[in-house]
Amino acid sequence: MVDFRNLDEEALKAWVVAHGEKAFRAKQLYEWIVKGVVSFDEMLNLSKAFREMLSAEGYLDNFHIVEAHTAQDGTIKVLGRLHDGNLVESVFMTYKHGHSVCVSTQVGCKMGCSFCASTIGGVTRNLTAGEYLGQIYALQALTGKRVNHVVLMGSGEPLDNYDETLRFIKLSTDERGLNLSGRSITLSTCGLADEIKKLAEEHLQITLAISLHNPFETERQTIMPITKRYSIAAVLEAVDVYIEKTGRRVTFEYALIAGVNDSDAHAEKLGQLLKGKLVHVNLIPVNAVAEKNYAPTASDKIFRFKSILSDKYKITTTIRRELGSDINAACGQLRAKHLKPNTNDIEIKNLNVFEGE
Repeated sequence: MVDFRNLDEEALKAWVVAHGEKAFRAKQLYEWIVKGVVSFDEMLNLSKAFREMLSAEGYLDNFHIVEAHTAQDGTIKVLGRLHDGNLVESVFMTYKHGHSVCVSTQVGCKMGCSFCASTIGGVTRNLTAGEYLGQIYALQALTGKRVNHVVLMGSGEPLDNYDETLRFIKLSTDERGLNLSGRSITLSTCGLADEIKKLAEEHLQITLAISLHNPFETERQTIMPITKRYSIAAVLEAVDVYIEKTGRRVTFEYALIAGVNDSDAHAEKLGQLLKGKLVHVNLIPVNAVAEKNYAPTASDKIFRFKSILSDKYKITTTIRRELGSDINAACGQLRAKHLKPNTNDIEIKNLNVFEGE
């Protein structure tokens, strides 16, 4: 069965012609797909026979919402079932600049970051570019609002699924598709240095975000095992290459965990590492994850941490506004509730779309 959302217009044209239809039908089909329709029956400018053939050969609804939660601030987190039955999460957020969707790129994650619920159960498989898009279409349909910004920061490591991530960026910035600006896409990685250098050669205008979370090598290894493969020095060197090749400022994400990485010494070391670079630091009060026994840093310590970076080291630093904290909007938390004990299987019965807790 063909996931038609996973095909660009040229691939659709080849498919359509191979199935005995006129090439112009591909344009009509693509226009319906990018509208986010979930049924071929909605494509009324296509013949009934063609629609029946499409339905027999493939599908559109590759991300079907089975549970939704709306936070007090309007953030919406959904759990969606993929065509093969796997579940992934997406989050819809509203900012002054528009509407943003946080997209998952893998079912689970193998990076093993100790503060992230996505790693519970490991990784099952990569998502396709069409499944990235499916999350956006589903949330646009649910909210009735156009998505202006996409963050590849849900479950999974986008650069561990490099080819599909790149395909998604090209599909979503297609002027005949979602027509997003490259600058409105943020790709968050835990620091796959080789892939960051590879990405630099693509000369994209996206925003690259590095999840650093600790400036001390041995401590970062404890909370982010990927550090054993790519040292902090290797990540910073890759970032330098990325900045040189693209001219784009790089964001460093830093989740503040009480008693783990929020001391003055951590702020000083981080400042020393990043001083003088074309970077921005985004401080994130970590979401409490019961499975990991972590708690967010107190507000006064967050502001002190920020002050050291911005005042002493002149690094542009912001504190992320917490969205959806009352609905477990951090990566993997909703999906984790439905993981069966001691397995990678997910219990999905009795899930319904609803608002609130």
